[in-house]
Parts: sequence; C-alpha cells; structure tokens
Amino acid sequence: MAISFEAPFPAEAFADVLAANRDFTERFTSSGRTGRAAKGLAIVTCIDSRVLPLEAVGMSIGDAKILRNAGARVTQDVLRTLALATYLLNVDRILIMPHTDCRMAKGSEEAVHQEIFDRFGVNTWSMQFDTTTDQLGALRTDVARVRSFPFLRKGVEVAGAIYNVESGQIVPQDI
Repeated sequence: MAISFEAPFPAEAFADVLAANRDFTERFTSSGRTGRAAKGLAIVTCIDSRVLPLEAVGMSIGDAKILRNAGARVTQDVLRTLALATYLLNVDRILIMPHTDCRMAKGSEEAVHQEIFDRFGVNTWSMQFDTTTDQLGALRTDVARVRSFPFLRKGVEVAGAIYNVESGQIVPQDI
C-alpha cells in the first residue's frame, strides 16, 4: 500500500490569510520586473518579522534577494542560494544582517533545545539551531564563510551589519 502525504488544504486555519490575499490581489499590480536583483543586492537576515530588509535599505520589490532564517546564519543552504544568486540573479553585493533582540543570540544551543523539551516535550537534539551568545563573533564567522566560499562569482562584495529593531538603523561592522 502506498503512503500518501496529501491532505486537503486546511482552509479554516488559513481563512484570515486567504481573505487578506483576496484584498491584496484587488489592488495588486505586477512590478513587471524579472526575478533578477535589480540593485544587485542580497540580504541574509532573520525570520523576525520586525526586520524589514527592503524598507531598511530604501529598496522595493525586485531590487534585492532576501534570504531569511532563524538568527540570520550562513548555512549550507544560504551558501547554495548565494552561489545561484551571484551567477544567475544579478547579485554582486551580499549583506549579512542579524538584528538586535534576537532569540537565537540570547542563549546557548543547549538552552534552546532544553526550552523546547521542557515546554513541548520534544527532543530536538537531532538538529542544530546555530544559536550564539556572541552575535558579533557569529557575524564575523558568517561573513568569513561567505567571503571564502569558492563557488561565488568573482568580485562579489560581502559585508556585515546589525539591524536595530528599535530604531531601524543598520549598523555596519568592520569585519
């Protein structure tokens, strides 16, 4: 017997999302842009919804590629995506941009795993969350990882900065 992973779309759980999308599509107009980064920028940042990367750098839809994950860490998938972006999507600048007040920069890997176990009874030790108690040190490591990655297009500029969620300011770091 074949196992099926298909299930009906949970419309009730997503009713607010679908209603908002109907409103959105009524006023939506296509930008007419391609999937290439019009301003040549890729930003690696956190999933935190207080971080508004395009707005923070004065850009709009189609101008930059935005890569998000918990903690704004440079993972293998981020490196893979940046390689594609530098060769195929017009990216020639990469900004690694974690933010202030980040949960992934407030405790050890062990503490995060323990909190999930204590609150939900789930053992997450089979995965790595890439937490840090030294956000600037992690940013230095991540910028170095990108700069030394051999599969980026030659000439790509890489920088690191910290986004302040209270002020919206991007604070460049000498790395």
